[in-house]
Amino acid sequence: MLPPKHIELNSILYLDGVSVSFDGFKALNSLSLFLEPGELRAIIGPNGAGKTTMMDVITGKTRPDEGDIVFNNEVDLTQFDEAAIANMGVGRKFQKPTVIETLNVFENLELALAGGRNVFSALVHKLTGTQQQRIDQILELVDLGARVKELAGALSHGQKQWLEIGMLLIQDPELLLIDEPAAGMTDIETEKTAVLFKEVSKQHTLVVVEHDMDFVKALDCKVTVLHEGSVLAEGSLDSVQQNDQVIEVYLGR
Repeated sequence: MLPPKHIELNSILYLDGVSVSFDGFKALNSLSLFLEPGELRAIIGPNGAGKTTMMDVITGKTRPDEGDIVFNNEVDLTQFDEAAIANMGVGRKFQKPTVIETLNVFENLELALAGGRNVFSALVHKLTGTQQQRIDQILELVDLGARVKELAGALSHGQKQWLEIGMLLIQDPELLLIDEPAAGMTDIETEKTAVLFKEVSKQHTLVVVEHDMDFVKALDCKVTVLHEGSVLAEGSLDSVQQNDQVIEVYLGR
């Protein structure tokens, strides 16, 4: 039975006192974080601040030494592996796109929709009207409708990122963790990605780890600054940019 505080907070994700050590180095140091359903949150901080480890413990890739990670007010994620957590509705996108470049845009989405089926059975399976409609919705959302028959390998870097985001969204996760999506994008792609994330956050909760401050500004959301494995500051981008500690350890003067 979870402590009553988790229930009262009405959170989709709650980290409380989470610590992780690797060979004596504390990657996370009593990290506490609270996310409301439908929130868009940016996570920033210097290299080694614990951003990747935070996503690893949420998704079950790394088990914390101590602390609670509570999903939807009731599920203790520390008790489950990566596959189980993904099936609960926690999606993760790594920095480098992992689309299948030898399949076209539609086939990548079709494969993602199929879930556990292998590539061959997924692609010969006849889609229902509802499934076709869902793919069409995602294509429109990620602005790839005109590229639907193109091989994923022919897309620009930004378009590959959007396709992979679409592949996650088609599985309808409640929570998405996205790692440095703006890296390598053109200015126009970066702007479109910020618009996309704000649209996606109307139906999903997003946690975006990012170094590009212009992109974080475009997201116009609450920002959490990590440093040495714990929260250093939290608030609007303007407020954390004026925080003396944040300036000292991350942004510089």
